[in-house]
Amino acid sequence: MAIKKSDLYSSLWSSCDQLRGGMDASQYKDYVLFMLFIKYISDKYADSEYFAPPVVIPRAPAEARHRDGGGGATEHLSML
Repeated sequence: MAIKKSDLYSSLWSSCDQLRGGMDASQYKDYVLFMLFIKYISDKYADSEYFAPPVVIPRAPAEARHRDGGGGATEHLSML
């Protein structure tokens, strides 16, 4: 059974109203526009190798390095 476009729109609109709760529509649009912008950017650059966030492996605290006999796993990873 096909859904009419008007039924779909009214269902989506009522869902947004329920999510918005007591928040004013002028404030709610800021959140929605921000989420749409993030979705657009992530879709646009999904296949780009330059857009991937850097992976940072933090160094272990001094106590952990001392127990491991030096740098432990973090020392070996930093050499890669």
